[in-house]
Amino acid sequence: MNTKSNTLSSPHDDYQILPDCHGMDGFYPLDRCLHELIEDRVRQSPDAPALRFAGQVLSYAEMNERANRCAHYLQSIGAGPDRIVAVLVDRSLEMVIALLAILKSGGAYLPLDPGYPGERLALLVADAGVGIVLTEQKYHDRLEDFAGTVLSLDSEWAYLEAESCANPGRRAGPDDLAYVIYTSGSTGKPKGCMLSHRAICNRLLWMQRHYRIAQMDRILQKTPYTFDVSVWELFLPLLSGASMVIARPEGHKDNRYLAELIRQQQVTVCHFVPSMLRFFLNQPEAAACTSLSRVFASGEALAYDLVVAFMQTLPAELHNLYGPTEAAVDVTYWACELRADQKVPIGRPISNIQIYVLDPELRQLPVGESGELYIGGVGLARGYLNRPELTQERFIENPFSGQAGAKLYKTGDKARYLDDGNIEYLGRLDFQVKLRGFRIELGEIEATLRNHEAVADAVVLVKDQELNDPKLVAYLVGKDEVLTAKQVRDFVKQSLPEYMVPNHVVFLPVMPVTRHGKADRDALPWPLADDNDAQPQKTALNKTTDGIVDQLLADAAEILGMRELNQHDDLFDAGATSFTLVRLVDKIHSRYGIAVPIEIFLNNPSVAALADFVGRQFKPGHPETANLPGFRNLEGFVPAYVGSHFVGSKTVCADDDTIADT
Repeated sequence: MNTKSNTLSSPHDDYQILPDCHGMDGFYPLDRCLHELIEDRVRQSPDAPALRFAGQVLSYAEMNERANRCAHYLQSIGAGPDRIVAVLVDRSLEMVIALLAILKSGGAYLPLDPGYPGERLALLVADAGVGIVLTEQKYHDRLEDFAGTVLSLDSEWAYLEAESCANPGRRAGPDDLAYVIYTSGSTGKPKGCMLSHRAICNRLLWMQRHYRIAQMDRILQKTPYTFDVSVWELFLPLLSGASMVIARPEGHKDNRYLAELIRQQQVTVCHFVPSMLRFFLNQPEAAACTSLSRVFASGEALAYDLVVAFMQTLPAELHNLYGPTEAAVDVTYWACELRADQKVPIGRPISNIQIYVLDPELRQLPVGESGELYIGGVGLARGYLNRPELTQERFIENPFSGQAGAKLYKTGDKARYLDDGNIEYLGRLDFQVKLRGFRIELGEIEATLRNHEAVADAVVLVKDQELNDPKLVAYLVGKDEVLTAKQVRDFVKQSLPEYMVPNHVVFLPVMPVTRHGKADRDALPWPLADDNDAQPQKTALNKTTDGIVDQLLADAAEILGMRELNQHDDLFDAGATSFTLVRLVDKIHSRYGIAVPIEIFLNNPSVAALADFVGRQFKPGHPETANLPGFRNLEGFVPAYVGSHFVGSKTVCADDDTIADT
């Protein structure tokens, strides 16, 4: 794409260069549905490995037959075009089979995170009009108030054995829905983005052809399926004839596990949110991931120093992608290189997509001038489910298209075209943020906080964005009742996902305002004073007789920036984020040589629980660990072994061995 020689009259210059806003025309088979493209691959390579997970391998034929049985059953109970079927499962073979089966049935899939609060699960199921949920037996209790059909893919698979294993007849067309993914909503209500087969097929076929994804590739699937990046991780390998390597549940949070999985499974393609990529590159094991040929980054702005660090660590290509959920995952791409100006652009439009930078009057801005980024083309969502007013507000008529009904999506992102034709992302024009890869409307958290009977006003900000561990901070003005930070966090947890729960809570006597009467966000205090109510649970950093506890208390207090901490304090209530825990795990590994599984933090996020786990990995009688700090009286490393039996598997394997084929 080259900049056009078009000129534009403006108040600044008599003639200015307009950028070429169009991606290349891609001649793709967009009259086909996603599952039909996958069925083509099944016919071409039935015996090729399609899915690899926990020591199990499913061929394309085996995967297809299982998905077909489930699809026929779904059709028999009402699944079909634009009917939304929910999925509530952990990452597994069954997850992939369920999603493919829903597409084959003609329906659209709605992914639900088993970790969501019950209130949010109920809201999403009701809003989407879901009548069928595919799940696992262990999550049945999460659906006890659901009046529709629930099928457990593990305990009730026998019901599907009588169904045909042949491909179902065509039910859906290219403009019917393939999936619905909910994103945070500024009004306090999440919004469901509706994506068609045509939109997602354009994105996947572009990626397949542009990056020459082929049968020899192994693509890592680690992004939670409630986020749109997962869509290309899930379906790009299957329509390319490649092999999908599925990370274990919660494995995306464990960099050492990911490095080992990539190395042993010889993964060639994977994705990282930039903030997680930074932590991954800090692992000594990262440099051994030489099988990687391409790594994709999206979800946050990619910093120049991180590009440099990547190129110093790995020989793979690094590609920066950009796009909202409302436009089929990604709409621009840039192959990272070291530029003299140290910019990291988001690149150029992908095939059949147009990117405009416009002023408030929807006039196209010349190269170099910043404005709001708008997206046009085949990749746009059909809108927001059951939100016609919001759809009309964000998906506007396209004044640059001669095609009837063509739309532009108003992103709220600030951007500009550079002289070389690439686009530079310049931040947000509203209060939406990206935090650790999660798209968050701060207004949704504020609305939830104001629903508390003891809260008079609330403002939520992201602080420490310039650091590697940004935090959500809630500033509250209370009523008569005295609240603690823990009470506030517990209240938010009842209705919002964990990643939207404030890390710090600051209590103020009055909210500062501007002269126009609006909350003065710039006047809100940060960093916090040690005696601030944001940490009402703090107690003295008590020394104990246990050297492990004392060392971990000191580490945790240093990372959290606290002078006071108790071994039984909840680290999340003390202000920890997921990245805080990554740093603490790194310290434990470097000092004791122990990899702490994420389940330890989920079950009891305290120093006491960590110390108990670390201590149990050692026993007297082995001289190799006698001189390890904190273990002067403990010797002998005993590696943790956690046995797991996965659905449909004939093998029992340790979690740390889920990287090996059988």
